[in-house]
Amino acid sequence: MDSTSAARRRINAIHSHLVASSRSSPLLLSSNPTAGEFYLDNGYSVVLPEKLSTGKWNVYRSARSPFKLVSRFPDHPDIATLHDNFEHAVHDFRDYKYLGTRVRVDGTVGDYKWMTYGEVGTARTALGSGLVHHGITTGSSVGIYFINRPEWLIVDQACASYSYVSVPLYDTLGPDAVKFIVNHANVQAIFCVAETLNSLLSGLSEMPSVRLVVVVGGLNESLPSLPPSAGVKVVSYSVLLNQGRSNPQPFCPPKPDDVATLCYTSGTTGTPKGVVLTHANLIANVAGSSFSVKFFSSDIYISYLPLAHIYERANQILAVYFGVAVGFYQGDNMKLLDDLAALRPTVFSSVPRLYNRIYDGITNAVKTSGGLKERLFNAAYNAKKQALLNGKSASPIWDRLVFNKIKDRLGGRVRFMTSGASPLSPEVLEFLKICFGGRVSEGYGMTETSCVISGMDEGDNLTGHVGSPNPACEVKLVDVPEMNYTSADEPHPRGEICVRGPIIFRGYYKDEVQTREVIDEDGWLHTGDIGLWLPGGRLKIIDRKKNIFKLAQGEYIAPEKIENVYAKCRFVGQCFIYGDSFNSSLVAVVSVDPDVLKSWAASEGIKGDLRELCNNPRVKAAVLSDMDAVGRESQLRGFEFAKAVTLVLEPFTLENGLLTPTFKIKRPQAKEYFAEAITNMYKELAASDPTAKKAL
Repeated sequence: MDSTSAARRRINAIHSHLVASSRSSPLLLSSNPTAGEFYLDNGYSVVLPEKLSTGKWNVYRSARSPFKLVSRFPDHPDIATLHDNFEHAVHDFRDYKYLGTRVRVDGTVGDYKWMTYGEVGTARTALGSGLVHHGITTGSSVGIYFINRPEWLIVDQACASYSYVSVPLYDTLGPDAVKFIVNHANVQAIFCVAETLNSLLSGLSEMPSVRLVVVVGGLNESLPSLPPSAGVKVVSYSVLLNQGRSNPQPFCPPKPDDVATLCYTSGTTGTPKGVVLTHANLIANVAGSSFSVKFFSSDIYISYLPLAHIYERANQILAVYFGVAVGFYQGDNMKLLDDLAALRPTVFSSVPRLYNRIYDGITNAVKTSGGLKERLFNAAYNAKKQALLNGKSASPIWDRLVFNKIKDRLGGRVRFMTSGASPLSPEVLEFLKICFGGRVSEGYGMTETSCVISGMDEGDNLTGHVGSPNPACEVKLVDVPEMNYTSADEPHPRGEICVRGPIIFRGYYKDEVQTREVIDEDGWLHTGDIGLWLPGGRLKIIDRKKNIFKLAQGEYIAPEKIENVYAKCRFVGQCFIYGDSFNSSLVAVVSVDPDVLKSWAASEGIKGDLRELCNNPRVKAAVLSDMDAVGRESQLRGFEFAKAVTLVLEPFTLENGLLTPTFKIKRPQAKEYFAEAITNMYKELAASDPTAKKAL
C-alpha cells in the first residue's frame, strides 16, 4: 500500500476515535467514549493508532493539529517560501522598524539606528540584481562569512527572492572547514568582512568555484584587484548595491521544494555535513511553531546567537512573519549587557550556558548580600513561586522591591524568553520565570528538522521537559534494547526519538550513505536522542544514543547526562566526563567558576592565585565532594560518579576547538586536548586503588 493511502487510513482512524471538545477551543480534543482503546487524553499531545514494529501504539502529534501536519501558516496559507514570507512583511509592515545596529559617534557606541522593512526590501532587490548582473546563475550557492549584522539577513533575503542557495560559513570553523564547505557546496559568491578578506583571498586558488567576493564594510578604493587570470572579482557591498540599482532585475521566486539553504553542521567528528533544507521545510517548521509562539509588530528581538545556527535562523523567519524589529549586538559577547540596556528587547532567545551564568550571578549576589536583602529576596521568591504554582498573579510589590532590578539586567522589558541547543535545568527555568516575570519556554530541535521538534506550551507550569510536538511533525519513541529503553518501561515509555513530517530535511548534501543512516524507509528521522513521555504528552530528553560508551565492567555511560547533573555544582562552569572500556571508573575535567572558587578559598583561608588553587589537592577534594553531593541528589548510579577531577581555568569554547557551534562538547577533541590530565587522573586512581585498571 502506498504512503498516501496509508496516511489516509490513519487519518480516518483518528477521526473515528476523537471528537472535538465543546468545552474549549475547537483545536483541543477530548476522548470519544466509544473508542477509548486507541486514544489517550494527554492534553498537549494525542496518540495516533499506528502499529509500530516494536512496542505500543505511540506516534504522538500536537493536540493543536492532530488530523493534519501543519505545512503553512494557518492565517496565510499563500506563504510557501521565504520569499513569500518577506514579501508579506514588506507589504504589511513597510514602515515598521526591522533591522537595527548601534552607531558609533566619535568612537563611542550610541543608540540604535534602524532600517524599515521597506528599506530592507529595496536593498534586497538591489543586492539580488547585483548578483544577477555579475552572472551568478539561478540555483547557485552564495556563502555568508561573517557574524550577525543587518547585511547577513539582507543577503539571505536576496538569496530567497532570486533563487540562490544561502550557505552560512561559520566564523569559528577555521580556514580549512571554510575551504571544505565552499568547495563541497560549489559556492560561487562569498560575502565577507574586511577582517576575513585576506585569509579568504590567500586560499582562493584552492576554491575554484568562487567567482565573486563581496566585502561588507570595506571601502572599494582599498580593495585589492585580482588579475583577470584569477577569474574572481572583488567588490564592496555598497558598489554591488549600486550596480544592482543601475541594472534592476525581476525576482526569480523559488518553488517550495527548491533548496533554500545548506546548513553545515560541524558535528563532533569528521568533516562538516551539509544539511539540505528547502523553503517548504523552513516555512512548515516556523508555521507550526507559530501556534504557540506569538510575536507582535511591537516586539523587539536582540540577535546575537549565531545566524549560521538553525535556532537563530528560525527565530528570524518567525520575526519577519510577525513584523518584529531585530536589533543586533555589537559582535562582542562581553558587551551584550550594554546592548541589552540600549535596545531593551521584549523577546530574548538564548542557550543554557548564558542562562546558567545569569542564574549563578544573581544567586551568588543574593548569598553575599546577607542579612535583610537575602531574607527579602527569599520571601519575594517564595511568594511568587507559590502564586505561579497556584496559577495566580503574585503581588506587584515584590516586583517593585526586588525583581525589577533583576529585569533591568536584560533591559527591563523582556516578556518572552526561549532556551534551546541543550537542556536547561528545571531550577534555572523556574528561576527565570520568577525573576523576569513573562513566559519562559524551552524547546528541542535539530538542524535536520529545520529547527523545532517540540516546545513547551503556553500555560504549562511543569518544568523538566521540552513540551509537546511541533504541529508540523509527529514523534515516536523506538526501543533501544542495548540501553534498556523500551516502550514498556514504567512509569513512562522510553526510547530513541524519531520524527517525521514536512520539517524533515531532504538529506545530507552529496552524502547518501549518512542520509540513509538517519532517515529510514518510512521517512522517520532517527535523532540519536533518548526521550520519555511524561503525562500530558510532554517529551523529556534523558540520554544520548550516539555518545554512549562502555566502562571496563560493561556498564554503559551517557556522559552528557552526567555533565548536566554536575553543571548544578557551584564550582563547575563546564564539565567534561571521560571513561573508556579499559577503565572501571569515570574522571572529570572541570572548567571552574573563578568567582565562586576565589570566594570559597578566601572563606577557607586558602591562599594563592587561581592557577595555584586549581592545583591545590584540598581544593580538588572540595570540588569533588560537592560534585558527589549533587550526584547523590540527582540519583546518579555508583559507576556514574566521577572518581577524580582536574580543575582548569580555561573555559571550553568554539575558539579553542572544544565546543561545536551549538555548544556541545567535541569529545574526540576534548579527549586529545586533556590527554595528559586524563592519564594522570587514572594513574592517581590506580595508585590509590591497586585493583583499578590502568589506562592505556
